[in-house]
This record gives sequence, C-alpha cells and structure tokens, in this order.
Amino acid sequence: MTEETQSVALLEYFSGIDDPRQAGKVLYPLPEVMLLVLCGEVSGADGFVEIARWGEMNLAFLRRFLPFAHGVPSHDALTDLFNALDHAAFRDAFIAWAQSLRGAGQAAPGPERGPERGPEIVAVDGKTSRRSGDRAKGRAALHLVSAWASERRLVLGQEAVAGKENEIVAIPRLLEMLELDGALITIDAMGCQKAIARTIRGKGADYLLPVKDNQPALRQDLELFFAEQRACGFADCRALVHQTVDNDHGRLEVRRHWSVGDVGWLAERHDWAGLASIGLIEREVERDGKTEITSHLYISSLPADAVLLARAARAHWGIENRLHWVLDVVFHDDLCRLRTGFVRHIALNLLKEAKARHKHSLKVTRKMAAWATDYLETVIRGHP
Repeated sequence: MTEETQSVALLEYFSGIDDPRQAGKVLYPLPEVMLLVLCGEVSGADGFVEIARWGEMNLAFLRRFLPFAHGVPSHDALTDLFNALDHAAFRDAFIAWAQSLRGAGQAAPGPERGPERGPEIVAVDGKTSRRSGDRAKGRAALHLVSAWASERRLVLGQEAVAGKENEIVAIPRLLEMLELDGALITIDAMGCQKAIARTIRGKGADYLLPVKDNQPALRQDLELFFAEQRACGFADCRALVHQTVDNDHGRLEVRRHWSVGDVGWLAERHDWAGLASIGLIEREVERDGKTEITSHLYISSLPADAVLLARAARAHWGIENRLHWVLDVVFHDDLCRLRTGFVRHIALNLLKEAKARHKHSLKVTRKMAAWATDYLETVIRGHP
C-alpha cells in the first residue's frame, strides 16, 4: 500500500483468506477484488457484469484505498474467483467482523432495544439465493443459515449449506462460532431439536423453540395441557398472560400469550436441556370481514415470562421482513445468479449502520452510496 492509499479496517478481517489462484498469475490481488465487489454491492450493482463496469467507472475512487495497478478484473474473472473461494474462511472472517460491530455498539437500536427488556434476541433462519445454482455444472443454489441480532439489526454470522434439509446440521456449527453468552436464541420449528438445544445451553445462551409436527409427542403433550388448563382457567398452575393488539391497513391482529413455568411433569417425559417454561401464542387476525385464529406452541430454557415470549416471538417473525425481505427487495437476492451471499450480508450490515446514522430508508441509503463516492466512503469505513 502506498502513502497515497488509505486503509479500510473492514478489509483487515478478510486479509487472512487464502487466494485459490496461482500466486504467479495473480494480476488482481484478493483485497482489491473484495473491495471492488463490496463497493459494487453497496452501490447497487447487480451481478458481476455491473460490478466490473462500476469498477471501471470508479477506478480513481478504488485507488484511494488500494493500488489496482492492473485496473479491475473482468466479470468472468470475478465469477471464477468467487466460485473458488474458501467459504469457510470467508465465514470466519465475517463473523469476527460482525462481532466487532456488535461489541462496539455501532448499530442503531431497534424499537424493542433496551437493557430493561431482557436478553439480546438472536434469530437463526435460512434463505436460498434461488438463481445462484447451475444445474449444468451440478452446483446447487447457495443456501445460507444466518444469525440475526433482531434488535441491533445485524447479521452476526452465516453458514453455507447444500439445501434447507441440512439446516439441522448447519445450525449447531454456526452457533458454536458465535459469542452468545446471555442471549436468547430463536429458531423456526426445524431447529426444535434436542441437540440444538444442548448446543445453545452449552454456549451460555437460552432458547425459545416453536413446537410443531417434527416433535409429535411433545406437541401432543403441550396441546393437551393448554387445552385442559384454558378450560379450567389455569386453576392447576400459574400462567402469566400478555396481550397485544395491532390495527393497521385494514387488518386487526390480537395476539394472546400464555407462559407457564410449572414444567416438571414435562421435563420428566421429554429430555430437553434446561427446559424451564412453555408458552402458547394465539393469533386472531381479522381482515375483510374474515377472522382466522392460529395457535403456536413453544418451549424455553428461560423462566416463565409472557412479555418476553411476545417480544421474542415477534422479533423472530421479523427476520422475514428485516433481513430476508430486504435481501430480496433491496438486493434482488432471489434473482441474483451470483454466489456472493456473504458479501451481500456485509453490505447489508454497512448500509444498516449508515441508515441508522442518517435516518434514511435502506433503499435511499444505498442510492446515496451510488450517487456520491464520498458518501460511499463513509459507508464502507463505517463512520459519519
């Protein structure tokens, strides 16, 4: 790096990734490629063709940070390199960087944030970039399981898997790599597994897991318990109750929450690590004159707390519109043929930090980065 170039702290976390190319034939060093692709993603470039073209048009900006002695690589070269990268090393570097953001408290708090509200909620869920596969080459679409700090709105880590059926194996690997002490982990019903619960407890964290058909005996016991107790007004146990109401856009939703800590009888029948409470959420939704009622059952390693049950369940449901929806609508993830999900999550974290500082929408923040390279620099540096 010359005296004229400036460092980007983010890139230091990825400096240890091995370059899969032959050293003697590398015209475009990996840090340069990483900076190019990241800046392209942040600035709205969709696909390596657009990223390469963006780099050609903004070469002077890129040279503020790294030499780019041979300019920028072609889109074909970018495709080949990203297909060959060691995704495990990339994952580890991403997690280290995301943990630094989490520890520094740089992300803006969400509406539920606050020490008085209890533990940090980390939602774990998977998403497939549907068009990133290539049947002709026998390559499956990229599927990432992500850990999402719901209130800080940060992607904390990610693990690539071959398909959604493998999430049960991937989730413990991802959890083992994260600092989770004191956090509350929420996962969808696929993650309601005894081994995953043990992993969570072993990390010093707690769990809130929905119980569905993949745990038939447990579900049957919970359904029978809540049916009997609701019929007798919970005369046989102490139930904490909480209700919330949302009324907007012609849709009225009432959510009723029951949390019960008397679970000794259940612990004897089902061996779940640290089981301390069970919960029921009933959602009554009225729209266009029609009413639909659904029930959701939960087990948790935390003591009974109906308010926390409501907060954690809603935070987990929020991963769909605060992470997955944003990836699809803002980053066009489902239409993207590239296997750059890791970089897309870096860009998302950076843009969310910038959005929090300047109070614009994520879409506008990304456009601002595309319109002005001086603003783009503040985004990739992570400061005002």
